[in-house]
Amino acid sequence: MDGTWLEDPWAVDPAVFAGFAEPASRLRFLLAYAVLAPSGHNTQPWRFRLRDDATLEMLADRSRALPVVDPDDRELTISCGAALGNLRCAAAGLGEALAVEVLPDPADRDLMARIHALGPCPPAVGSAPLLRAVTARRTSRQVYDPDPVPEPLRLAAISAAEREGDARLHWVEARRERHALALLIAEGDRAQMGDPAFRGELATWIRSRHSARRDGLSAAGFGMPDLLSGVAAMVLRRFDIGNGQAAHDSTLAEGAPALAVLATPGDTPRDWMAAGEALERLLLALTAGGLTASYLNQPIEVPWLRPRVAEAVGAAMPQVLLRIGRGPKPAPSARRPVHEVLCEA
Repeated sequence: MDGTWLEDPWAVDPAVFAGFAEPASRLRFLLAYAVLAPSGHNTQPWRFRLRDDATLEMLADRSRALPVVDPDDRELTISCGAALGNLRCAAAGLGEALAVEVLPDPADRDLMARIHALGPCPPAVGSAPLLRAVTARRTSRQVYDPDPVPEPLRLAAISAAEREGDARLHWVEARRERHALALLIAEGDRAQMGDPAFRGELATWIRSRHSARRDGLSAAGFGMPDLLSGVAAMVLRRFDIGNGQAAHDSTLAEGAPALAVLATPGDTPRDWMAAGEALERLLLALTAGGLTASYLNQPIEVPWLRPRVAEAVGAAMPQVLLRIGRGPKPAPSARRPVHEVLCEA
């Protein structure tokens, strides 16, 4: 049986799933999809533990936290929610019934979810394109085609994000609103890049995609040769590039066909997990429709700018700010293999 997916989750083949009879083996296979979720600085801040033959636990790996940009582990929790979203999508597409408890133990803040495998079931209707989207999804940081997002795709994206009723997607196409958000993005860039601690933390996670660590951000993801990853990290540590970054990001935001703010009613770990799952449903719907997205979260990460984002779009608690359109598809970012994130109790 092909085990390539054990070392390279991007190579996972859904046809292999049918060969696994034991629930534990099927849960292990689903993890190859879970770990393909996006995360801040590609930190991949999750661990998994098989408690018994049919129970999997997702744990926050706080050794991969980002205390400068994410002091409350809000984005870390959103990343874990996105991984859970991928796992649910894979189970629905491959035909595995699950019972999922989110944040099941108030006394254990690291226990993000408990997943019980209930056995085979028919694949969910319409799940095949979303399953394919898990391995096709990329974060594209380059310039997007200016053509508007087709109305059916816009509606499908909003529906996917809001499906569970615990998150709302504020879709922004009007030039005036995009300009208002672009100004906040630029202000966020200048605030963050003016902070040596922020630059140092980001530089720590910039490395070649061929690094043995299989995490972090490659310079290739920003349109530069991968070989320049080390140089990019050095420049970032030494120089405040806030004005240049602000000009670059605001231009991307102004020129995008659409921006979107994903928001939740509250701002608790449960809201953050819900935001992560909603984010992944949104990204998969966009990918299935031939679209891509990138993150412009700077004004949400800067505390005094976040309320202004909320005011600009009429959101409750902004969690993620996205740029959406058709853009070039980069090579996949690095991912740790399943065996590195899984502990079998």
